Amino acid sequence: MKKALLAALLLSTSMTQANSAEIQWWHAMGGELGAKLEAIVVDYNESQDEHTVVPTYKGTYPETMTAAIAAFRANEQPHIVQVFEVGTGTMMAAEGAVYPVYEVMADAGEDFDPANFLPSVVGYYTDTDGNMLSMPFNSSTPIVYYNKDVFAEAGLDPEQPPRTWEELEQFSQQIIESGAATCGFTSGWISWIHLENLSAWHNQPIGTMENGFGGLGTELTVNGDVQTRHWENLARWQQEGIFQYGGPVGGDDAPPKFYAQECAIYMNSSASRAGVVENATDFEVGYGMLPYYEDVEGAPQNSIIGGATLWVLQGKAEEDYAGVADFFSYLSSQEVQAKWHQETGYLPITQAAYDLGQEQGFYAENPGSDVSIEQITLNEPTENSKGLRFGNYVQIRTVIDEEFQALLAGSKTAEEALDAVVERGNELIREFEEING
Repeated sequence: MKKALLAALLLSTSMTQANSAEIQWWHAMGGELGAKLEAIVVDYNESQDEHTVVPTYKGTYPETMTAAIAAFRANEQPHIVQVFEVGTGTMMAAEGAVYPVYEVMADAGEDFDPANFLPSVVGYYTDTDGNMLSMPFNSSTPIVYYNKDVFAEAGLDPEQPPRTWEELEQFSQQIIESGAATCGFTSGWISWIHLENLSAWHNQPIGTMENGFGGLGTELTVNGDVQTRHWENLARWQQEGIFQYGGPVGGDDAPPKFYAQECAIYMNSSASRAGVVENATDFEVGYGMLPYYEDVEGAPQNSIIGGATLWVLQGKAEEDYAGVADFFSYLSSQEVQAKWHQETGYLPITQAAYDLGQEQGFYAENPGSDVSIEQITLNEPTENSKGLRFGNYVQIRTVIDEEFQALLAGSKTAEEALDAVVERGNELIREFEEING
């Protein structure tokens, strides 16, 4: 399928290239998601003949951002680059390189209203004056996927995912003891799910100064009681076989454990839905919200987004940016966004796209497909649960992975590992401030 789409894309490009401006878009989406992204580009290129968008896969999110920064320094940058949410602070500091989206759209005369976007999405990417700096495209939040067949075999209600971490432990023990599966749960993205979202979901601060939204001078606070308790549990559950570590960064080893029915429960991005539907064909999949600790006041609060936005880079021909603006209007249109959301599991970035899905009966016909929306909008975001904005956070996530692996190896306690995350992370934040302050 991917080869066919690429061929169609190249044909579309060659047919229109002579009469249209090329818009280079560097992105970080491979596999099923990359194929769906390319299909959107093919449809756009065929819908008009003034502009031709050329997407280029540049690897992982960190690799794509690094490549774009290097290209800008060499004056070989693309028009558009896809940057994941934790790169927002870095991109905001690169003022000379970035062409803010609200200016791009205004300069091109496009009809553009940030109020049309979901507040939980757009708030992450606006400045202190409420101006949208990048274009939301693929916003996600982590959810629970579970094997209904295994639940039934273990004597559990297949329609009831675990609500709390206490229930998850109990369900996992019952599943393992019954022989229905050899592992209770696995997970992608330890940093995003089991530290950042864990904190927001329990209304605990990730850092001072509104998790970094208040400006420079912020410090991490992820070594609190709730976070320490959870990491202690993860280490114990790993030893007991209840939890199986999926690996650093995105946790590439986690999905196969779920698809092979080794682990009954799998936590990952709502955008993993496309991969789950594609690969979990031998059993029925259920969907649920993230578990929470029942005795923590204020939980559950709301989860926070992941995914990425599209940043426009300076230095291209003025007329090219009219094409960028036109493409962004197409991307954020009701029909395109509704289809993208429904096929991938990413959040609908506009209220109109969500409303269209309801009118189409999508959520009624696909139970669980709105879990991510319900979870991220469960309560009005607080200062602790609206997201995070720290400089050098890409590097901080590497620190989180390293300290989590030290915890699992038994060389550090949960308290020691999280204290090290805070100490090392704050050093990286100070380094960022020295350069960009």
